Amino acid sequence: MGTLFETDVNEADVPLHADDLVAGLAEKDVLVSSITDIIDARLIARLPPSVRMIAQFGNGVDNIDIEAALAAGLAVTNTPSVLTEDTADMAMMLMLALPRRLIEGTQLLVRERAWAGWSPTWMLGHRLRGKALGIVGMGRIGTAVAQRAKAFGLKIHYYSRNRRPPRSKSRWRPSTGPISTP
Repeated sequence: MGTLFETDVNEADVPLHADDLVAGLAEKDVLVSSITDIIDARLIARLPPSVRMIAQFGNGVDNIDIEAALAAGLAVTNTPSVLTEDTADMAMMLMLALPRRLIEGTQLLVRERAWAGWSPTWMLGHRLRGKALGIVGMGRIGTAVAQRAKAFGLKIHYYSRNRRPPRSKSRWRPSTGPISTP
């Protein structure tokens, strides 16, 4: 980004006070905000006239007073799909870690710094294949989680405002009420 544009980056990676944000925007065109920046009507009213856009570095815009920004003639953008794959990966990682006792095993190895060796039942976990996964909301993230979970042999049950189109040989089962497993 710095090679295409003149940028000032908050290297400390901590939320800036409103005064510091405003001071840093002198002669700048765009405020790139993150969810920790509170961009309310008072801050928007203080922005230099050079600022024409607030670009949220993340998915939502809950921290930005959209009405105040639009009234001030500012465009507001975000990056709605940027975290879909990462979030689905993390959800799948957690689903794998829990039944396989990954965190518990890691803590034992770190704490004891030794492994006594294999035994048939020590740290015995559970497999995912054949289990059911309930997903509330089959939007971008829910769909990405379902795709990953299906690869691990999970049966997918979901609840969503809209029924998803059937997939060939799909194991996804829409629900019209509370999620239940077979």
